Amino acid sequence: MTSEVSRPAGVTPVLRVVRGDLTPEEIAALSTVLIARAASAAADAQPPPRAAAGWADRASLLRRPVSAGPGAWHASALRR
Repeated sequence: MTSEVSRPAGVTPVLRVVRGDLTPEEIAALSTVLIARAASAAADAQPPPRAAAGWADRASLLRRPVSAGPGAWHASALRR
């Protein structure tokens, strides 16, 4: 059983069955697999999210604990 699908002029089909007689369910399953593979390939092609650069790191704005003792006033101003 062969059925022709009408489509607008100038539009080429994305999927064409060359041999065999596929049911609409088999065509739907094949289309689903192809779309899933294309989506997976597109997701793999995207670069991973970048970590914050050193200048954007807000951890340096946090206050360190103050410790008492000799030289503590001097050490409190030093960067660690």
